[in-house]
Amino acid sequence: MSRKKQVIVPIAILTAGIMLFVGFLNMKTPPEEKAKVDNTPMVAVTAVSVAPMTLQVSSYGIVKPKYETELVAQVSGQIIELSEEFVRGGFVQKGKLLARIDPNDYEAALIEAQASMASARAALKTERAQGKVAESEWKRITNTSPTELSLRKPQLAQEIARVKSAQASILRAQRNLERTEIRAPFDAMIDSRTIGLGSFVGVGTNIGKLLGTAIAEVRLPVADNQLQYLANYGDGAVVNLIGVFAGVDTQWRATIARSEGVVDNKSRMTYLVAEVQDPYALVTNQAKQKTALRFGSYVTADIVGVNIAQASLVPRYLVENGRIAVLDAESKLQYVDIEIARQDGSNVIVSNGLSDGDQLIVSALDYPVDGMKLALSTSKSAAESEQVVNASDADVASVGAN
Repeated sequence: MSRKKQVIVPIAILTAGIMLFVGFLNMKTPPEEKAKVDNTPMVAVTAVSVAPMTLQVSSYGIVKPKYETELVAQVSGQIIELSEEFVRGGFVQKGKLLARIDPNDYEAALIEAQASMASARAALKTERAQGKVAESEWKRITNTSPTELSLRKPQLAQEIARVKSAQASILRAQRNLERTEIRAPFDAMIDSRTIGLGSFVGVGTNIGKLLGTAIAEVRLPVADNQLQYLANYGDGAVVNLIGVFAGVDTQWRATIARSEGVVDNKSRMTYLVAEVQDPYALVTNQAKQKTALRFGSYVTADIVGVNIAQASLVPRYLVENGRIAVLDAESKLQYVDIEIARQDGSNVIVSNGLSDGDQLIVSALDYPVDGMKLALSTSKSAAESEQVVNASDADVASVGAN
């Protein structure tokens, strides 16, 4: 009996152990499978917009009249008349009488010259008659020839000279009489007046200064490396002038009339001269309500330059060694060779290499390899990157687009 117990007890213990082990195995939870990790780099992109673009060159300058002149007295005398428009800021038309010098002495001089002319003509007629008499008398003498003195030719030449001298005196007296009237040589604005009613002026006395109102000029400095962006180096280019009038930003249209043809020895700039017709809107139909462009105003200028048929604006920091990274149709990194037409601040204008709709990679890559697989980011950071690019585009709106 005891022997049988010695056999059964170990077997029972072994069986219980096996059953307990199987029970523990059934109670054990199987390990969870780990999710497959995707190590594809995430990138943010923005779509490229390609469209015609017109380049512009920025400049600045001061508005000045094309023609201005100092009025001086050409005869002496007392000022007996002044025009009401002959005041600083007054507008006058060509030929307008501004001031009158006392003409009495010059009228008397003209009458005296006319009297001398009449006397000289009478003497000339008398001398011609005497010459004819002397010639007829010498025809009766056949044995000798008459001399010029006998025919009174020297006396006739002298009387002709006196008539011409009298004519010159009349012209001089008429001119001096006309000079007593000081008139505007062109449509102008009065810049200054230095005389008053009753003032005595002598020859060469300054009377005032006139500024021509027909055409205004603005000298625009342009760096030499910017001339390449202007058609015909700016000759005939359209210019948009921007200034302030009565506290409001105002724009005027001008045209490049000429280049001064030299490089300034101080600023090393080339100066282009822009012209504005009728800056004070004196001739233009008032219904158009054209704002006057006042002399002395400071203006900025956008000179319209060459046209680019297919251009896009991208941030400068995305360009490296003339290449830019894009995401191709297979979501792979691709470096594209581009042609840069112009660098403008923090942006560049690309004229060749990009197509409309290309996905431009705007986020940084740690180890970029051409052809590597990329994943498109849809996170908030991607949207923010696109906003940065759009903001950069807005900053260079001055470049201009059709």
